[in-house]
Amino acid sequence: MANVTLSGHPTSTTGELPAPGSKLPEFELTGTDLHQFSLEDFAGKRVVLNIFPSMDTGVCAASVRKFNELAADLDNTVVICVSQDLPFAQERFCGAEGIENVTVGSAFRTSFGEDYGVVLNGEHAKGGLLNGLLARSVVVADENHEVVHAELVEEIKTEPDYDAAVAALNS
Repeated sequence: MANVTLSGHPTSTTGELPAPGSKLPEFELTGTDLHQFSLEDFAGKRVVLNIFPSMDTGVCAASVRKFNELAADLDNTVVICVSQDLPFAQERFCGAEGIENVTVGSAFRTSFGEDYGVVLNGEHAKGGLLNGLLARSVVVADENHEVVHAELVEEIKTEPDYDAAVAALNS
């Protein structure tokens, strides 16, 4: 379990992010076409997982836009934006925003959040408002899917450290 805040109010996650040096846990996510895709589909590619509560919030939308921009210049790398949003909402958002350089995946049918330790599980009234959604985090893995960077953003309303994620890809 890890601790984060929502507008300064404490909440927690159900586990811990995969640590640098470990292998990415296998996953399945639902794409905007309602078909499942998995980590296996990206064999030999570097992977950036941009994980967040919902595309329908300002900070989450900003992170998808920023990673979409960054992904255009990342060789042999797939950026996967993951939330509990339904695939219909993800498709609507990406279409309206012109998001073309990232893959979006919904964790609504899978154990992704539990497997990555990012399900929000707050006990405090204000900290628990997002219970069941995914905590803002970024996990970066090399082409062998070994984790080289993991960031659980301490304050949910704060954007992740994009520079650190890109630097991890270049190290």
